[in-house]
Parts: sequence; C-alpha cells; structure tokens
Amino acid sequence: MPHVLVRPLDLTDDPTAAAVHRVGRAAYAVEAALIGFDGIPALRESVDEMRERPLHWIGAVAPDGAIAGFLAWEDAEDGGVCVDRLCVDPAWFRRGIASLLCARIPAGRPVTVTTGAANAPAVALYGRLGFLRGEDFEPVPGLRMASFSRNPAPWAPPNR
Repeated sequence: MPHVLVRPLDLTDDPTAAAVHRVGRAAYAVEAALIGFDGIPALRESVDEMRERPLHWIGAVAPDGAIAGFLAWEDAEDGGVCVDRLCVDPAWFRRGIASLLCARIPAGRPVTVTTGAANAPAVALYGRLGFLRGEDFEPVPGLRMASFSRNPAPWAPPNR
C-alpha cells in the first residue's frame, strides 16, 4: 500500500479543485476507452460545475501533496450513501488507492454506486469490496451501466 493520507478535500481551494478536476478527467478518459463511450458527463464538466455539486469529497494525498485519487458521495434521501465518483490518477493505478478510499465511505449506511458495465477493473473492485451487483441499465443508447449496492453489516455484540 502506498504512503498516502486520506483526508477531506476543500474544493473552494483553487489548486485543490484544479487537481481534482485533472485527476477526474484522466480517470474518466481511461474509463471511456474501456467502455467505448466518451459521453461521460464528468469529461465535459468544468471546474465550476464540479464545485457546484453537493458532494462530500475525500482524497488520497501523497506526501508531495499530489492527489492520487478521490471519492465523492452524496447523502441519499433514504439515509444511504450514493457514490457519485471514485477516481484514481492513472499514474497511481493498481496500488490500492480505490480500496483505501472506499474504506472511508461512511459506515453503518447502505451504499449505492454505478460504473460502466464494461469497466472490468471497477466491476471487480466493487465485487471484492462486498458490493452486490444489481440490474444493469442503459441510461442512453450505447451506454450500459452496472449498479451495485452494499448494506451495512448488521450489529453484533462484542465477543466476551
């Protein structure tokens, strides 16, 4: 596991917002190639549009301050968590950054997430992390999405 610190990200800070935007665009460009669809909304989103999203942002930050990856989610009306985006800088792929970030999803709440159905690395990640695959869906012609959910672990009394 690389030496990174997971911490909240403040997108009102211009350099932080620019770094998050750059990492997101790079990660989504890879996903677009994997799924054969370049219409991913985040690829066309401006920094200001990204900042306007009502999301909670955390990042995996390297010792030199570079953002290796980030996770953003919104609180769902049912009390759950809806992961809006999980992005890793391609220079940091296959180093456990996505798993590290997912471990910081708020505990004790149901979680939902979607990804391109042909994005094999993301599909495998969510499976390894205990997410159950739901129905695939096609929000626009030519884009097949996979949906995943994970319920919180039931509470169990401590062993005595």
